[in-house]
Amino acid sequence: MKNKEISRRNFLKSVGLASSAMMAGSIISACSKKKDRPNILWLTSEDNSPTYVGCYGNPFATTPNIDRLATEGILYENAFSTAPVCAPTRSTIITGVYPTSMGTQHMRSTNAIPDSIILYPLLLRQAGYYCTNNHKEDYNIPKRTDVWDESSKKATYKNRKPGQPFFAIFNFTESHEHVIHKSIPTKELRHDPAKVKLPPYLPDTPEIRHDWAQYYDKVEDMDKRVGQALAELEKEGLAEDTIVFYYSDHGGVLPRSKRFCFDTGLQVPMVVRFPKKYQHLAPGKPGTRTDRLVSFVDLPSTLLSLIDAPIPQFLQGSAFSGKEQAKPREYVYSFRGRMDERYDMVRTVRDKKFRYRKNFMPHRIYGQHVWYLWKAPAMRSWEKMYKEGKCNKIQSLFWQPKPAEELHDITADPWEVHNLADDPAHKETLLRMRRACRDWIMDVRDTGFIPEGLMLDWAKQKTLYEIVHSADYPLDRIVETAYLATDRNPEHLDELIKRLGDDHPVVRYWAATGCLVLAPKSKAAIPELETRLSDDIGDVRVTSAEALCKLGETKIGLPVLANELANTNTKVALHAANSLECLGDAAKPALKALEAAQKNPDHYVQRAVNYTVEKLKA
Repeated sequence: MKNKEISRRNFLKSVGLASSAMMAGSIISACSKKKDRPNILWLTSEDNSPTYVGCYGNPFATTPNIDRLATEGILYENAFSTAPVCAPTRSTIITGVYPTSMGTQHMRSTNAIPDSIILYPLLLRQAGYYCTNNHKEDYNIPKRTDVWDESSKKATYKNRKPGQPFFAIFNFTESHEHVIHKSIPTKELRHDPAKVKLPPYLPDTPEIRHDWAQYYDKVEDMDKRVGQALAELEKEGLAEDTIVFYYSDHGGVLPRSKRFCFDTGLQVPMVVRFPKKYQHLAPGKPGTRTDRLVSFVDLPSTLLSLIDAPIPQFLQGSAFSGKEQAKPREYVYSFRGRMDERYDMVRTVRDKKFRYRKNFMPHRIYGQHVWYLWKAPAMRSWEKMYKEGKCNKIQSLFWQPKPAEELHDITADPWEVHNLADDPAHKETLLRMRRACRDWIMDVRDTGFIPEGLMLDWAKQKTLYEIVHSADYPLDRIVETAYLATDRNPEHLDELIKRLGDDHPVVRYWAATGCLVLAPKSKAAIPELETRLSDDIGDVRVTSAEALCKLGETKIGLPVLANELANTNTKVALHAANSLECLGDAAKPALKALEAAQKNPDHYVQRAVNYTVEKLKA
């Protein structure tokens, strides 16, 4: 992938924009004079994978309206979200830029983005389109009121001027995660729990079967909303003038799907219907399927391609239909950052056959406790079975530290339970996809290597996008250190100890992380880790303190973690709360500090410490 980052000045010159709020460029304005442009309708659902949609080959699913749309349009077999959770995903879509490039990858962060990144509705509006959003935003950036012509629960394309083309979104929440938090009586379910086919990574429990069946019911309810929206379009006499997209914002929602970088969390259903008059813009005939790889970062470029508008150079995706349809992708890229109150960092690459994952926090288990996720009976049931020793090897992996790398053959192993990273027969594939992952990290200038506490401080001065795109930012050395830190190779310990004294704080952070990952094999690092307890960067202090605790030096490390719970930088406090939870009973001397932190104004800190206090008192 080629990095399309350009300076604000060159971007404004290329598309003729005066600012993100007032775009008066002659090139885009010319688009508004073009006739016979399609309307575009996006029907989006929340949290559902293709497996819950009938036209993707599951006869147990009940989605007649989406299935019918697929017979009239093009079904995308390989469409993927950039993140397995909503806010970072929506940050991708609204900007056409990877959140890892902007510092908007963590759940419900509000880091600013530079003015040179123009939100796509503004581009469409400047091209003459009436743009409405009904109604979810959640873009992971500071709130703006200048983006849409209408954005509310009442927003509709019907309020446009006569003859004005429209772009409209209707977002359906019937399939959102919350719908399985309260169990429906079994006798009221339309889908039989006994007939649910469970994936091999889940134990077979009544709660899991019930949640699964209940979710099929809720997807069926969502499908009815799709049908209503399509019927309304017909009633208005607009079906023959409108290109219709249906897709979900990411996968989910049953355990090990939403929030996790597997196909179950990242692959989405996507169907696009082109009316007869706009078939020339379609990449295929009605009723066909395509295995073309599609990423959400491609959506803004595709919209502009469909309306024959210029595609700005800052966009990091490429059009998959329309006049500017690009060459098909070889890979799609996705990521995981902080999920609510829990820190993790994963970068993943998918081609048509394999998925590769690089775990940059392999010392953390997959199944870190997330308050909202644990509201689901299925999640609690799985954890209970594991604690009782009733899970098999595959079902137990979720509750154990992660490998440094993972490689899965999706065609042979669709549930991704057999890691091929150490299989000599797949060495070439591993090297190829590892290289693709690292190339992507470098191309987009990944901000995710900056710990979030430091992000919060730096973002007060400049946008994170500008910081990492600066020639002064040593991304090469930072990424090199992160790889050394997370490959679980004790031979790298001497180099990590040296880098604990590096001039750059992010290098020091990753060097400390490496000592933590290698514990208890990193005892030689204890003296240098002790010096880092007085580092001027909170995240370096916290990581060093946790590493010392893991190395048996709790008398030295634990007071630092307890003290950092009161840090006014709430992300450093959250980092400390995560570290204390991972120490288990060794954190008991910090109980009073944890109880005091229950009053922290940040609700993520509250959730993290509440859980740890509950565990320590149990």
